[in-house]
Amino acid sequence: MTDFIAGLPKCELHLHIEGTLEPELKFELAERNGIELPYASVEEIRAAYSFDDLPSFLKIYYEGMDVLRTEPDFYDLAMAYLRKAASQNVRYAEIFFDPQAHTSRGVPFDIVIRGLRRALIDAENRLGIKAQLIMCFLRDFQAEYAMATLLSSLPYREWIVGVGLDSDEKGNPPVKFKAVYERARQEGYLLTMHCDVDQENSTEHIRQAIEEIGVDRIDHGVNSLEDPALVEAIRARGLGLTVCPISNGYVTDSMKADAIRRMLDLGLRVTVNSDDPAYFAGYVQENLVALADALSLSREDLVQLERNAFEITWLPRHVKDAYLAELDAYAAR
Repeated sequence: MTDFIAGLPKCELHLHIEGTLEPELKFELAERNGIELPYASVEEIRAAYSFDDLPSFLKIYYEGMDVLRTEPDFYDLAMAYLRKAASQNVRYAEIFFDPQAHTSRGVPFDIVIRGLRRALIDAENRLGIKAQLIMCFLRDFQAEYAMATLLSSLPYREWIVGVGLDSDEKGNPPVKFKAVYERARQEGYLLTMHCDVDQENSTEHIRQAIEEIGVDRIDHGVNSLEDPALVEAIRARGLGLTVCPISNGYVTDSMKADAIRRMLDLGLRVTVNSDDPAYFAGYVQENLVALADALSLSREDLVQLERNAFEITWLPRHVKDAYLAELDAYAAR
């Protein structure tokens, strides 16, 4: 089964590029930019990754970004992920980036996106992996800052497929950003939003994302299972759910494997992704292996998870169909 998963054509839709900053690259970028890290070794950095909920993770996560200063830094960050993803037979990825995490510390938007964009082009040409960018707003900042960030993105509109919302959900409901999302839709962006696992008012936030924001996709969304009306709304609208098993195990009480099994059985478009793999010790392949072990998934289940992922991509129909044909050919072999 591990070999089958390794060869499976994969699609990743919930991946924060800043969350792929491995300790080795962190040291390299710190030296390049003359930054002294408070760690003496890679092992010390990994030992500091001790968190058991979303806020404790975010504290370490944002501290780690300080080494990202220049366009080559963002290029190297993205290329490192894309090489790793290509080695795991990820054929296509939609990648989150957090411009406010950088502009808030003085790094211009232009530097961030140009580095990422250049990496995506080179990876497609050299590695055969295609990717698109999703710009996320940080929900613990003011909505006005999100709107300003949206306006800053417009000169690069052709490089960004959609917008998302992440960071600390407590006290920051979807409706806080309703006007921002309305403007994003007017500008032609597709819409997704984190509805993190086991948060305060989780089901209400999912309801807001669906009914008041009108998202095209939901990131995480596991708690929708607590409300049959939400499950029916998700199914009726064909919304995808981008679930991240290993990261769930770090910031909640479990991988939520049983919830993923239930979503599959209900016919929901659930997918498996890695979230922040440098911090959660698992890229998409490791997530699929962990889930397969936990649930004794069949090959058909695994193919269905990837079929769901390719179906809910923000790609033209003919491009989706080409990836699905590749998946079906692999399953048939």
